[in-house]
Amino acid sequence: MKLFNKLERKFGRFGIPHLTNYIIGCYILGYVIALMRSDFLSYLTLEPAWILRGQIWRLITWVLIPPESLSVFTIIMLLFYYSLGTTLERTWGTFRYTLYIFSGLIFTILGAFFLYFIMGGNVTGIGNFFSTYYVSMSIFLAFAVSYPDMRVLLYFVIPIKMKWMAFVYAAMILYDIFNYVRIGLWPMAVPIVASLLNFVIFFFSTRDIGRYRPKEVRRRQNFKKAVNPSKVPTITKHKCAVCGRTERDGENLEFRFCSKCNGNYEYCQDHLYTHEHVK
Repeated sequence: MKLFNKLERKFGRFGIPHLTNYIIGCYILGYVIALMRSDFLSYLTLEPAWILRGQIWRLITWVLIPPESLSVFTIIMLLFYYSLGTTLERTWGTFRYTLYIFSGLIFTILGAFFLYFIMGGNVTGIGNFFSTYYVSMSIFLAFAVSYPDMRVLLYFVIPIKMKWMAFVYAAMILYDIFNYVRIGLWPMAVPIVASLLNFVIFFFSTRDIGRYRPKEVRRRQNFKKAVNPSKVPTITKHKCAVCGRTERDGENLEFRFCSKCNGNYEYCQDHLYTHEHVK
């Protein structure tokens, strides 16, 4: 969408590098608070009634509310979302990724106030419905659209493409929304819709979705090289067989050879465990 391109040209400097690190940090801090003083979390929720009475810190502190109880599965999911978020930031660019995350947070806040006023105002307890769970889900859906054919190991055993996982999660989300409305608990559907509105806007209301898919990014890079034949390619020591990145694309990139592939195929840390083995 041209609007996003204009915003990036004008406000691109306000993008937050490594935003995923801060998101994970908020989750960790929230779990620490929950373990030490779980009752203190009630002062951090996104509660419109208390915000309108002066407790404006809740507009920010609600992002610390843990989306689910702490377990081994939670730790695995945090690492998984760290990988998704950092990869999306590299694919889209820092500003566009920052805008995507913050728009999800803002829509969630607006959804809480919408629910507060439509229920007549002066209602407490709304904050218990809102967390960053579906904002995190929007990261997963965005990644699945950008990398539809990437394979991941479901439960560390079953290889499955991201697009099929996205279809399953999308079906579950739509079912939850429909079921809440059907049984008369439509307020429970508001947090879901509000938190995922950024995904709807960024992908179903734009015409340049393909522009940010990895294949299209590589195609534009190859085109630039083709129209500048005078530039001599730089020799590198490492190169990922999937995305083509080298050690010159980032100081923190690590490369490893895959022992299960036939031949000398090297991969970056993002594709070492997700690529399809060459037989």
